[in-house]
Amino acid sequence: MKAANRLSPLRFVLAFGVVSCLADFVYEGARAIVGPFLATMGASALVVGFVTGFGEAVALVLRLGTGRLSDRTGRHWALSITGYVVTVVAVPLLGLAQTLSQAALLVVAERFGKAVRTPARDTMLAQASSRTGRGRAFALHEALDQSGAVIGPLVVAAMVAVSGYRLGFGVLVVPGVAAVALLAWLRRAAPNPGAYEDSPSHTIAAPADQGFSRRFWVYTAFTAMTMLGYATFGVLSYHLQVRHILPEPLIPALYAVAMGVDALAALASGAIYDRIGLRGLGVLPLLAAAVAFLSFSPSAVLVWVGAIVWGAAMGVHESTMRAAVADMVPAARRGVGYGTFTAAYGLAWLAGGTILGALYDHSIHDLITFTVITQVLALLLFVPLLRHRRSE
Repeated sequence: MKAANRLSPLRFVLAFGVVSCLADFVYEGARAIVGPFLATMGASALVVGFVTGFGEAVALVLRLGTGRLSDRTGRHWALSITGYVVTVVAVPLLGLAQTLSQAALLVVAERFGKAVRTPARDTMLAQASSRTGRGRAFALHEALDQSGAVIGPLVVAAMVAVSGYRLGFGVLVVPGVAAVALLAWLRRAAPNPGAYEDSPSHTIAAPADQGFSRRFWVYTAFTAMTMLGYATFGVLSYHLQVRHILPEPLIPALYAVAMGVDALAALASGAIYDRIGLRGLGVLPLLAAAVAFLSFSPSAVLVWVGAIVWGAAMGVHESTMRAAVADMVPAARRGVGYGTFTAAYGLAWLAGGTILGALYDHSIHDLITFTVITQVLALLLFVPLLRHRRSE
């Protein structure tokens, strides 16, 4: 017999949010300076776009395998803990990297840790959120998660101002240790998150061995298309560094602002999702298109506005997309569902990051044109989701 949980479902979600807050302190603090850091090692925009895009692809595409592993073994805690440990070890080591290849490998290793932990973690959150409303639960988790993404870059900004990038990476060992310690406590306090699940009424009824619905695939295609034209922050920050638009310590501060907006947007998006479903996602292509015009501007003022828009779009993506996938797939296949969805998401972001990096080296005008085209196509893919909603 499995041990009983000592936490209520809501407290479980909140506690995991604090774990994610500390972990985000670590890896979002690092991501805030990865682009400029790679630039100091001689990387071009194409290289930065590929490395950061490949990292996102690893974090997302490999979930197709780790999600299946999570479903088949049921070892959600073991996978979550392993993934967090990989991340909090890889990030501080960036401060010791001596070559571009070493730094790139560690960037990818950090993202690999995210691939290992996320399907298992999201499965446990989906189990705990069955009674609280999935939009609300994932939004609360995302908001707590992103609070770390605000604090981390600000601390890193201070370290960069004092002593450069390497101290910025090194200081992140402290929240990393705290995240693992809290995760170990949470594992003991809630050893069986599956016990939180009441009934599968929140998911589309389907036997566990059947394929996913057409709506799931259309939603996946829509999300992938928005990400194909969505720049990684590595490319955005590269632009700020090589064009000297902002002083180096202000670049992670800009990222902190974006993450703060991400948290607020997640809360709003989660509430909207619980009320009207996927219809609220129609704003995503508009936000993504606006980012290209604002964030690649030579104007520091427009760049700050672009960071706000970029963060808002990420908040919508990272809260609503997880809640929607949980509602679209059978409970027994959530890990595979998350893995399949994020594989498409990650491949699109890898392709987009590489293409946008190459286009940046050639012409910012071409970069903006490509972004607009992809977002128009995303809006066309969004129409069937609206039609499906009206037919329900």
